[in-house]
Amino acid sequence: MHRISALPTDQVQAYRDGASDGYGNPPERAISNGQGNPCRHCLTYIPEGHEMLVLAHRPFPGTQPFAETGPIYLCAEPCKRYEDAAELPEALTSSPNYLIKGYGPDDRIVYGTGVIASQSQLHDAAQTIFAREDVAYIHIRSALNNCYHARIDRA
Repeated sequence: MHRISALPTDQVQAYRDGASDGYGNPPERAISNGQGNPCRHCLTYIPEGHEMLVLAHRPFPGTQPFAETGPIYLCAEPCKRYEDAAELPEALTSSPNYLIKGYGPDDRIVYGTGVIASQSQLHDAAQTIFAREDVAYIHIRSALNNCYHARIDRA
């Protein structure tokens, strides 16, 4: 089995405290427009009118050719980290499709694992990717914009 993993709370708090993003810049502050701003920590949409952080995130331990960096949103105020293993988080329910791809223990893409999966088939597609022994984890990204949403880990 597997579980969807949101960004770790200590990393999110560091961003809230002004830690540099994937490009060395402090997170920007903005006001959420609602549905288009999913927090990568609580994996819900940041309510319209609430303050949020916008930053470049690199969900990898270091820089290397496969370490993609892209924009993400975070609640500016503390929020509870998504921990529900059974339900699909709210932030993954607005798009009909997601790009998922496996990464090896070396944090590089495992070729042949990338698929566009429908929302309803996300767990089944992840299970198929995890059937490969060389896959350590999976990223969930926007199928349209390639934005990072969350990680899928083996349970």
